Amino acid sequence: MVRLGTVPERLAGNHYELDEAESHIEVDQDVVRRTGCGPTLVAICSAHVYRLEDDGSVGVEYAACLECGTCLAVAPAGAVTWHYPRGGCGVAFREG
Repeated sequence: MVRLGTVPERLAGNHYELDEAESHIEVDQDVVRRTGCGPTLVAICSAHVYRLEDDGSVGVEYAACLECGTCLAVAPAGAVTWHYPRGGCGVAFREG
């Protein structure tokens, strides 16, 4: 039987080309505070892109993004603005 590994082990096999000039994810902190969706964003992201800050805002580590779009599916309208990274940037999968 083949062992697939844990999610963190498998994510470690990914390679990222970081776009240092532009994040492809923006969070509207006003919408996050108003709707309380911060904990949901943190919990739903398997790449751990989102984190709750001490002041209640949501921080973003866009370099780790797997570009799956899950955050867009669960976030209220306007909370997350997301687009694919510029050409040549983003995640490049080593497996699968």
